[in-house]
Amino acid sequence: MTYDAGGYGPAGPPPHGAAPQGYPPPGYGPPPGYGPPPGYGPPPGWQAPGYAPGYGTPGYPPPYGQPPVIKPGVVPLRPMTLSDMFNGAVAYIRANPKATLGLTTIVVVVAQLITLVLSFFPLAFTSDLAGALEGDASAEVVVGWVASALAGGLTTALSMTILSGLLTVVIGRSVFGSGITIGEAWQRLKPRVWALIGFSLLKTVALVLWFVIVGGLVVLTASTVGGVGAFVIGAPLVLLAIAAAVWASVVLTFSPVIIVLERRDIMTSITRSFALIKGDFWRVFGIWLLAYIVAQFVAGAVSIPFTIGSQVALTVSATTASFMLSLVLASVGGAVGQIITGPFTAGIAVLQYTDRRIRAEAFDLVLQTGASAGPYAPANSTDDLWLTGPR
Repeated sequence: MTYDAGGYGPAGPPPHGAAPQGYPPPGYGPPPGYGPPPGYGPPPGWQAPGYAPGYGTPGYPPPYGQPPVIKPGVVPLRPMTLSDMFNGAVAYIRANPKATLGLTTIVVVVAQLITLVLSFFPLAFTSDLAGALEGDASAEVVVGWVASALAGGLTTALSMTILSGLLTVVIGRSVFGSGITIGEAWQRLKPRVWALIGFSLLKTVALVLWFVIVGGLVVLTASTVGGVGAFVIGAPLVLLAIAAAVWASVVLTFSPVIIVLERRDIMTSITRSFALIKGDFWRVFGIWLLAYIVAQFVAGAVSIPFTIGSQVALTVSATTASFMLSLVLASVGGAVGQIITGPFTAGIAVLQYTDRRIRAEAFDLVLQTGASAGPYAPANSTDDLWLTGPR
């Protein structure tokens, strides 16, 4: 119940056409033609200091601008820059040190121990170490050295192949900010191990055969033409062979990552890696080369004390003990370098692959669907997102 203005009793309904209480009466407003005088106001094009063109408040972007970048893990889910990749390759190591540095230490130390034992094996067949080092070793000793070197190299290559696969699983999770244990990484990799090893063997055999063919052509040219003509023909052939080997190494960079994350077979992973890199070869090559140089520089820097100690032990005396000490110091230096740089190079390869898929396939939209699940989603819920793409 309402009362009239005098407060003497209930008020009746307002007369017809009257405005409700709290509102101005009808027709209220400035009289016609009211407004600023002609010429009043800021000049054309004037903008208040601190305002962006258009509208907005100083210090605030205008509405309907670019959406915020989604970064649930170590890299933003958009086309990446060089700094994004390098920072991400370091960030995933810091975010999960047990599954990166710890895993790398285990694999590298075991591989170096096996290689060291194989290097000691030929010592059992020689009693004159000084003569062996000066080139007077018997045929049995030479065969033993060659066999141990090949076995050690094979062991190292196999361990690095498995290690890169495990680290690929780790950084695949780190893109979404999810952690993973060493055991879980192995369970994810185990079904793909033989395909990963098969690809590495196929790549190695192909490169060896390529250089054997080129070397045979150079020798044939030298024996046929001889002299300056052999150099004129052979030098460009060798340079072409090296360039072709580098090109093949670059276009196959993503194949191990595709085998692990997309779970494809060897041949399909090769063709898919070529298709992804074909449109952006020089950018991929530049980042790949820069990452390789940085890794080699860091590995060489941290192994300098061990290398110097190895050379000193070898030159002081040609005894079996000093030779074994030299091998041990060299192995320790190599292991330290691999432990530091192995996770970094593996991270760069996976992040380059992710960036190429984002640029070529709009893969960032797929990754963002995994990020939208939030931190409470199961850690393995994003593993199948890598399977999307051309089949």
